[in-house]
Amino acid sequence: MNDTPIRVGIIGVHPDQGWASTAHLPALKALPQYQVQAVSHHDASIAKAAAEKFAVPLHFESSRALVEHPEVDLVVVSVKVPRHRALIMQALNAGKALFSEWPLGVDLAEAQMLHEVATSKGLASSIGLQTRSAPVFAYARDLIASGYVGEVLSATMIGSGIIWGESMSEGYAYTLDPLNGAAMVNVPFAHSIDGLLHVLDARFETVSGLLSNARRTVRLTETGVERPLSVADQIQVVGRLNNGANVTVHFRGGLSRGTNFHVEINGTQGDLVITSPVGYVGIGGTRLMGARLDEALHDVEIPDDYDRYGEVGMPAQSIAIGYARLASDLREGTRLSPTFADAVELHRLITAIEHSEGAQQRL
Repeated sequence: MNDTPIRVGIIGVHPDQGWASTAHLPALKALPQYQVQAVSHHDASIAKAAAEKFAVPLHFESSRALVEHPEVDLVVVSVKVPRHRALIMQALNAGKALFSEWPLGVDLAEAQMLHEVATSKGLASSIGLQTRSAPVFAYARDLIASGYVGEVLSATMIGSGIIWGESMSEGYAYTLDPLNGAAMVNVPFAHSIDGLLHVLDARFETVSGLLSNARRTVRLTETGVERPLSVADQIQVVGRLNNGANVTVHFRGGLSRGTNFHVEINGTQGDLVITSPVGYVGIGGTRLMGARLDEALHDVEIPDDYDRYGEVGMPAQSIAIGYARLASDLREGTRLSPTFADAVELHRLITAIEHSEGAQQRL
C-alpha cells in the first residue's frame, strides 16, 4: 500500500453501543493513515444510522458486500466471537487485509485454521491484542529492556473480570456458554496475560492452571433472572518463562472493593508496579510505579512519545496506537502489530491452562 489513506470497512457497527463505536471508530478517525470507507450491520437501518453518525460514505446490510467492495482495503471484524470464523473467511476469500478483535476464534483449532488460510493467501492479518499498545505497558517493556529492573526474577498479576460476578447485563449472557470462547479466561485474562508477556518479552515454557467457580449463579440485571455461572470466575495460574522468571496470576470475576488490577515485576536491580482501579488495563486510570537499588517506590512518568492519541480518550487510545503500528506494517513492511500467528500462540496458552487442571503443561 502507498501513502494514500488505507480504506477501512468495519463489520458490526452500531451507532450507540459496542466496541466498534466506542473504540475502533474514534481511533481510526484520529489517524490520517486511515479513511473509514464503509460499515455494515445485519440490520440495514442500524448500518445507515451508524454511517450517518460517523460520516462514513458507504453502509451495507451484507458483510459480503462490504468485504468485496473495491474501495475497502482493510476489513475490521468487530462482532461476537462465534461469528468471527465466517466473516474472516469472507474477507480472506475476497483477498482483503484483516484486523480481527481478540479472540480470533472460539477455540485453538478455529484460530489455527484462520491463520493457515491467511498465510496461504499471503494476506496481512492483525489481531486486537491492544494491551500491548497501552502506554503504561509499552513503556514498562522498554524500561525492562533497558535494564531498569536488572534480571527479571518474577512477576505477579491480580485482576478482576469486571463481569462474571454477582450480576451481568443480558448482552453478556452469551459469554456464559464456554463453547462461545468469550469467557473471563478468553477475554480479560487473555488480554492481560498477553500484555504481561509482551512487557517481559517472554513466553511460558511450563504452566499450570486451576479454573473454578466461587459463585454458582449470576443475576441478569434487566430481568433479575438467575443463570448458572457455567464458566470459571476464579483463574489461578503459575508458570515458568523461557527467561527463567516465575509468574503467578489470580483473576476473579466481577469487581473487588480492594485490588482490581495489580502487576508487580521483581528484578535483581529494581521493581515495577502497574495498577488500575478497574480489572482491565485498557479502560483507563493506570499508574506506573518503580524503584531501583535503594530507592523507595515512586510514580514513574510515562513520556509523551508513548502516551499518544490521548485526545480520543479510553478505551480508544490503545486501539489508536495499535492501528498506527498496523499502518506502518502495511505501508512500510515493519512488524509492529500482533498477527494471527500471535493469536494462535495465545490461544495455545489458554488451551493449556484450561486443560491443565493443576498439572504442569509444557509449551
